[in-house]
Order: sequence, then C-alpha cells, then structure tokens
Amino acid sequence: MPSIFTKIISGEIPCYKIAEDSDNFAFLDINPNSKGHTLCVPKKEVDKLLDLDEESYNKLMLFSRKVGKAIEAAISCKRVGMTVIGLEVPHVHVHLIPLHSMKNVTFAHKESMGPEEFESIAEKIRNYIK
Repeated sequence: MPSIFTKIISGEIPCYKIAEDSDNFAFLDINPNSKGHTLCVPKKEVDKLLDLDEESYNKLMLFSRKVGKAIEAAISCKRVGMTVIGLEVPHVHVHLIPLHSMKNVTFAHKESMGPEEFESIAEKIRNYIK
C-alpha cells in the first residue's frame, strides 16, 4: 500500500508544493513546528534513510540543501534545522525547520495556519529555489 507521501507525490492528496526534481519532492508540513517547516522526500518509496542507495541518499541531501537555502532566504529565522526521524510515515523524509528557539525542534510546539497562509509561505520559498 502506498505511503501518504507517495499519494502526495502522485497528486492523489493535495499539498503545498515547494520543489520537485526527477528524484525528490518537497512540500510544506501541514502540522508545522514553525512557519516554513518543509518535508523533502525521495519519490522512490523507501522506509529508512540508511536503506537508500548511496546515489539516492546523496541526491536527497543535495535537494534538501537547495530547499533549505530557499527557506533560509524566505523565512526570517535564526537558522534552518534538519532532522530525519521517520517513525510516523514509512517513507524517508527530511524535516527542514526554520528555528527561532529550541522549542521548534521538539515536535511538541506546533503552528496553526490557514490555507492562505500556507500558500503564501510556499510561494515565498518557491521564489528562492534556484
């Protein structure tokens, strides 16, 4: 059965898309730790980060760096944090989280936003993708 991320990539489930290339896909987390919290996922459905083949792993990290740089330019924050946990969804995903304080990395603090704000933030980040 396809993961929720595979369904997002295929367009079965809507998302606030940030970027895409032939191997990877980035979209806003709909339950964000902070405004601009983005997930980068490989299009190939693999459960664990370290189970990716070396080429796919490197491509995901380079893609995540590109997206992270765009977040850093678009969102006022102290830095963009990166974490890979992956217990909730059996599909590799890199969290890129604009950090203002340590509470943003706890996954206990969440931001509440409406569709217009999500789309506005996605557009701001997309404008910095190179």
